[in-house]
Amino acid sequence: MPKVPQLAAFLIAVLLATLAGCAKRERPVDSGLRDQILHYGNGSEPQDIDPQTVTGVPEHHIIMALFDGLLNEDPVTLEPEPGIADSWTISEDGLVYTLQIRDNALWSNGDPILAPDIVASYKRMLTPSLASEYAYMLHHVVGALEYNTGRLTDFSKVGFAAPDDHTLVITLKHPVPFLLKAMASHYSWWPVNVKQIAKFGGLERKGSRWTLPGNFVGSGAFVLKEWLPNQKIVVAKSPTYWDRDRVRLNEIHFYAMENNEVEERMFRTGQLHVTNTMPNSKIDAYRRDKPEMLRIDPYLGFYFYRFNVTKPPFNDPRVRRAFALAIERESIVANVTRGGQRPAYNIVPPGILGYESRNRLEGSLDEARQLLADAGYPGGKGFPTTELLYNTDENHRSIAEALQQMWKRNLQVNVELTNQEWKVYLDSQDNLAYSISRSGWIADYVDPHVFLEQWQTGGGNNDTGWSNPRYDQLVTEALSAPDTAARYAVYQEMERILLEELPILPIYFYTRVNLRDPMVKGYHPTVLDNHPFKYVWLEK
Repeated sequence: MPKVPQLAAFLIAVLLATLAGCAKRERPVDSGLRDQILHYGNGSEPQDIDPQTVTGVPEHHIIMALFDGLLNEDPVTLEPEPGIADSWTISEDGLVYTLQIRDNALWSNGDPILAPDIVASYKRMLTPSLASEYAYMLHHVVGALEYNTGRLTDFSKVGFAAPDDHTLVITLKHPVPFLLKAMASHYSWWPVNVKQIAKFGGLERKGSRWTLPGNFVGSGAFVLKEWLPNQKIVVAKSPTYWDRDRVRLNEIHFYAMENNEVEERMFRTGQLHVTNTMPNSKIDAYRRDKPEMLRIDPYLGFYFYRFNVTKPPFNDPRVRRAFALAIERESIVANVTRGGQRPAYNIVPPGILGYESRNRLEGSLDEARQLLADAGYPGGKGFPTTELLYNTDENHRSIAEALQQMWKRNLQVNVELTNQEWKVYLDSQDNLAYSISRSGWIADYVDPHVFLEQWQTGGGNNDTGWSNPRYDQLVTEALSAPDTAARYAVYQEMERILLEELPILPIYFYTRVNLRDPMVKGYHPTVLDNHPFKYVWLEK
């Protein structure tokens, strides 16, 4: 045993070491302020970060940091502004877009971004074996649909051309009034580096290793630094980006988390500057106690369920309509979601560029019960137990439980809930391995067309098995319309068909509900929830 003075000194040393170990650590949001590192809750683990093979919002946030579009978005108005292309012209007939590729546009490996690279990128997007769900976004281009479906094998006949290294010419088969907005806001139009992708065998297949750290080559304000699966993705300011002098953040840490209770706790304890979402049950408390942290903003999207119409019982439109009429949308938004959402009785959210739907899902509970009886299930008798699929999230579970109870109470049918993590859930939807599936659709650009185009036969994001020849014809007619009024009239008929046949069940129109620390600057509320990260910084 040590002598008393030595023992005292020993105990003091232990105590100091213990106190040092228990000392309050600096919160990530505070160190982030000093080092300009944004800690960002991003929802689910991304499916991938390949702009030509993903479809989700978590992926979009990361891709916005890693890639530049030919055009970019103004952070407040979302109007198109120069990106990889520093100027563009449109022919009088609206069919030919000529874009000038800036001299100082570089890939993150330092190579110049040239017009032939961009043509090759679009060729990959349209390659049939890649099976890109968003390839239809390019189908307005001459020959693009035919090449994408294998009916055309000579890509030189598709309307993408590079007459020289800095000129890109896009030839359309009909005018597309929203094309510039789509090119600026949606990653399906953002070029990828096909030379790098080819090194890892990814030109004609999804999931190759080109998107891993050390292999990745992008074009945006940030470069991929680290990817810890199911934890976080770290991106760092790019030294090659053409507009790097504008970029004020040094890093962004995108955290993957499907549990919004955990995410809210991380925000509350100073580990996040921004959350992806928040528990619906805590909205009222933040509204009362910390309103400066709570954000409830307009959001151009709608929450709905998909029906798999390829197999019973939802191959019968009477059953789908009965399910649609038997839910109480006002109760869901008032008692479950609580974030100012609006009940949805049609497909296109109100007020998009003056478009207002004249269609409405209408009918009584008595009608719903009669429809189910007419389909062979009087009083719910004989109706098979049905599985409802949702991606893992407490808010989605709460909504699913509410609808489960409504269908049991109002139709006497049994619905069982199944949740899957994001990647598996997306695969299940793509493969029609479900009966009813939770879904949401956020506008890819600001135009009514974006909510209607995807439901055409074989659409990459249709995922219902539904097909209607008249609807397919109307998709084409809308873009051939002589003016906006005529185009909107076609959309009215498209909505009418959707609400008659109901391959999808509209529930509510979104608002954007999340938490954000006031030190995050340059982060403006927009209806697409797009926030170009080169305009964002941290300031006390």
